[in-house]
Amino acid sequence: MRAIWKGALTFGLVNVPVKVYSATEDHDVSLHQVHNTDGGRIRYQRKCEICGEIVAFQDIDKAYDDGERTVVLTSDDLASLPAERSREIDVVEFVPSEQIDLLTLDKAYYLEPDSTSPKAYVLLRKTLEQTDRTAIVRFSLRQKTRLAALRVRGDVLVLQTLLWADEVREAAFPALDEPVRISAKELELSASLVESFASDFDPEEFTDEYQQELRTLIDAKLEKGDALDTTETFGEHEAEETGGEVIDLMAALRASVEKSRAAREGGSKTTSGRKDAGAPAKSSSKASGKKPAAKKKAS
Repeated sequence: MRAIWKGALTFGLVNVPVKVYSATEDHDVSLHQVHNTDGGRIRYQRKCEICGEIVAFQDIDKAYDDGERTVVLTSDDLASLPAERSREIDVVEFVPSEQIDLLTLDKAYYLEPDSTSPKAYVLLRKTLEQTDRTAIVRFSLRQKTRLAALRVRGDVLVLQTLLWADEVREAAFPALDEPVRISAKELELSASLVESFASDFDPEEFTDEYQQELRTLIDAKLEKGDALDTTETFGEHEAEETGGEVIDLMAALRASVEKSRAAREGGSKTTSGRKDAGAPAKSSSKASGKKPAAKKKAS
């Protein structure tokens, strides 16, 4: 793991140097969009709705729309705000752990002691365990003020960001205000049903079956040869046509892939049918209007 932040936990006169690491990661297979007729990549462009031009990233400002008026906020406007650059995680208070609403828990981070002696770190961890308290802290990460819960997980201190109070919606459902009669027998049968499913929770017993099947499907298609040459999914366009930073990046990536392939093949490929490296190349299949998939079948 790579630390994303370094600072210190502070409460009173106690200072605990720490490194911060993301405690979770996304295991979903990354997918992108392609045209279903030829497999070409679908690219999104930053297009101005007034002049119709493709706008480079450095020429884009942010704006707030209240429904009737739009306020444009330039980079200078945002830079004038009092950004918090403190490297301290300040303990605001210690609260009973049961008072933390699970609904408010957000992103989790591991804290690693960052000093020659972890004594202060261990002392804080043991104190939280013995008192059954959770520390409510404030800190700044990526120029945003965060509220978080500092708690213990095994031998590690975990920092879990909290949603602000106004970010949690009120559950106002009229149906719940209606009087309902529950008989003792119904409650007894319901409790019996719950007991029949009772168990100790082991997260290792549960897997994301959809992602597993998706990976199996992808592997099966690759093994069968049901795949396109990745470079063929990118269209050949002049970078000047778009002026977009993303398009320039795509062109650079495509050129790198082609250069790497040529090196692996020991220069066996010729430059027949391709223009000079300074200009975009078009394969014979593109010129004839054939689809990449058809090209593969023909070979």
